[in-house]
Amino acid sequence: MMNQTTTPDNDDDEGGGAPPIPAGAKNYMTPQGHLRMKNELLKLIDVDRPEVVQIVSWAASNGDRSENGDYIYGKRRLRQIDGRIRFLTKRLDLAEIVDPTVHYGSDQIFFGATVRYETQSGEQHTVTILGIDELDPLNGKISWISPVARALTKAREGDSVTLKTPGGIEELVILEVTYPASAA
Repeated sequence: MMNQTTTPDNDDDEGGGAPPIPAGAKNYMTPQGHLRMKNELLKLIDVDRPEVVQIVSWAASNGDRSENGDYIYGKRRLRQIDGRIRFLTKRLDLAEIVDPTVHYGSDQIFFGATVRYETQSGEQHTVTILGIDELDPLNGKISWISPVARALTKAREGDSVTLKTPGGIEELVILEVTYPASAA
């Protein structure tokens, strides 16, 4: 049963600002990213939600709910948790786990590669190409659908690639490509 604020169209809005998965695209993610999301989901279901339900139940037993801050806040928090649970469940259901360690030692850029490149102005950048739900641009973790990742994908160390930016076309020179080694 859906309430007025929950529709299939706005479930992705509950993901904390995560970008949508492009139509027809797979939700690629690393094994570590998948595990992180799965652990978050389990914590929400097993710990956070039961705690909030207990608080809401206690607050509801105190009588007048219209001015009961614990009840009002608890219900709002419960909606947020339920939205996040729906979001994580959808994303994990669509997940296609890709292990970047299979490319260890390769100099060609695929999903999971860490790439050091230089711009025309001489600036060097290091990025790791990851899944949509794993991105952290401030720490160099970019999504495989980003313009930079798309420009770099399939190129090799020493290649020069073209990146279309709002400011014009930029040439990037690939200096180094690395992949994580297998833990086994």
